[in-house]
Amino acid sequence: MISTAAPPLARRLSALARTLTIGVRIRPDGRARLAPRGELVHGCADTLTATLARLPSGTGRVELDMAEVTFMDSAGLEFLDVLDAFGRTTPARVTATGWTGQPRRVLELAGLDTADPLSHPAAPPPADAPATPAPHAPAPLALAPSAVAVERTERLLELEQEVEQLRHALDSRPVIDQARGILMAAHACSPRQAWDILREASQRSNTKLRTVAAAVTAGAQPDGPAPAEEIRTALRTAVELTVGTGAAGPAAG
Repeated sequence: MISTAAPPLARRLSALARTLTIGVRIRPDGRARLAPRGELVHGCADTLTATLARLPSGTGRVELDMAEVTFMDSAGLEFLDVLDAFGRTTPARVTATGWTGQPRRVLELAGLDTADPLSHPAAPPPADAPATPAPHAPAPLALAPSAVAVERTERLLELEQEVEQLRHALDSRPVIDQARGILMAAHACSPRQAWDILREASQRSNTKLRTVAAAVTAGAQPDGPAPAEEIRTALRTAVELTVGTGAAGPAAG
């Protein structure tokens, strides 16, 4: 029998620390080929910083192949900031190409170049600007973050929230499906009706749907604890409203 128990905390933390790995190949011509693999989440910038620090001092070009990166949240901005800072403070030219899947979608929503978000295309000159700059013209001053940059950050944060909600929904799916099966067996109702019972009970008891489902699942086990009074009352009402008066059975208390 295969155990499905969650791994110990130390093992889970170790797995998180290995969320991103970066393979490195140094070519004879001074180019470094980096191959990140995994997810750009919390801690990815530290992993990248350590990798860049180990590159030979004569490295003239750093090329990242992002094809094996499968997920990216707002920590990916820190990852890109580290790359950008490295390219600005060292002679090496830095590129990050090969984006695919969800990370590429994040770049699109953030308004970044999906071919290479580190590229810095020159802004077109104003229509009334002279064709060539005046000799010895002073360098332009650095501009403060633009409204476009602020909007990109806000859109990326919204996407991160959406991704977290989807992840939470996937984590909650097994216990919700189990609770639906229990309700279907107890009240001879359809899958849709079982879902409606859980949703109605969640709203009436002001309790998260996953918590209601967990209470139903636990209560169906031999010697399992009965749901809390507010959940039990809400389930009974939800069953009566969804399936019909008198249909409340064991799962509803």
